[in-house]
Amino acid sequence: MSLFTIMTDTNSDLPDEYIEEHDIKMIPIPYTLDGKPHNDGRWQDISGKDYYDALGNGSVAATALINPEVFIDVFTEYAKREEPLLVMTLSSGLSGTYQNSIIALNDIKSIFPNCDIHVIDSTNASGGAGLLNVLAVRKRAEGLSAAETAAWLEENKHSCMSLFTVNDLMYLRRGGRLSGLSAVAGSIIGIKPLLNVAPDGTLTLKDKVRGRKASLSTLVSQMKRCLNDGTDLDIVLISHSNCLEDAQTLADMVRSAVKVNEIKLVMMSPVIGAHVGPGTLALFFEADMTREEYEARFYAK
Repeated sequence: MSLFTIMTDTNSDLPDEYIEEHDIKMIPIPYTLDGKPHNDGRWQDISGKDYYDALGNGSVAATALINPEVFIDVFTEYAKREEPLLVMTLSSGLSGTYQNSIIALNDIKSIFPNCDIHVIDSTNASGGAGLLNVLAVRKRAEGLSAAETAAWLEENKHSCMSLFTVNDLMYLRRGGRLSGLSAVAGSIIGIKPLLNVAPDGTLTLKDKVRGRKASLSTLVSQMKRCLNDGTDLDIVLISHSNCLEDAQTLADMVRSAVKVNEIKLVMMSPVIGAHVGPGTLALFFEADMTREEYEARFYAK
C-alpha cells in the first residue's frame, strides 16, 4: 500500500471512529459562540446538542479562516521529513481557507521545491468534503500515491453530490451565503427550502416544499434523479444539526429508494452548523453525473 497522510479541515463531517481508524489528520477551523473562542473545530469542548440548542435559543456563532501560518507550520513538518501529504479543504466558494492553504504551499515550495504536498479544493462542505476523504482513503488503499490520488480527486470530485434542507434560511442570509430575498422567501411558516452545493462550491436554493416530511421525500427524489437505473451506491453520508431522528428517517427512506451498502450518520460540524442552523439535514453521495450536468439538465434557464 502506498503510504501518505490524508489531512482535512474540521468542516469535513465524518464519524470520529472513521477518522481514527484511517488516521485522518484534522486541522481545526476556529469558531466563536457568543464571542467565546473555540479552537478545536469539532466537539471537544461543547456537545453538538448544547451547541445547536444554543443557536436555537438565539446564540450567535461565527467562523474564522485557518491562517496561512497554520498551514505553513504543518507543511514544513512534512516537507522536512520528505513525507507525502494530501490535504482536503472546505470549498473555496464558501471560505478563504483553500486560498490560505495555497499561499502556504507556494511559500513552502519556494524552500522545499520537491515536497510531495497536494492541496485539494473540495468545492464542497460537510459530508461532501467528508466523502472525498473516504474516496482518498480508498485510493490510498489501492496503492495510489498522494499525487495520483490528488489527480483522481480533481477529476472526479464534481460527481460528489450534496443535497440539503434547512429549517430556516436566516443563518445562511446572516452569513452572506444566500441573498436576502431568498432568505425571506424561505422563512414563510411551514416552507422548507431545498439547496445544493453548486459546481463552483457555492450554495444555491433549488426548491421549496411545505413541511418536513415533504422536504425529506424531495431530498430522496432529487437523489434518485442523479442516479442511473440500477445504480448501487457503496456509501451515503447523512449529516444533521441535532436532528438525529430525522436523519434516521432519511436513512430509511434512502434504503427504500436505492440499493446502498453503507450509510453513515454524523453530527454536522460547528463550523458548517454556524451557517445553516439547527435542524439541517444533508445528503451526500457519488452521483452518475457531475454537478455541472445536474445543473444543466434540471435547472438550466
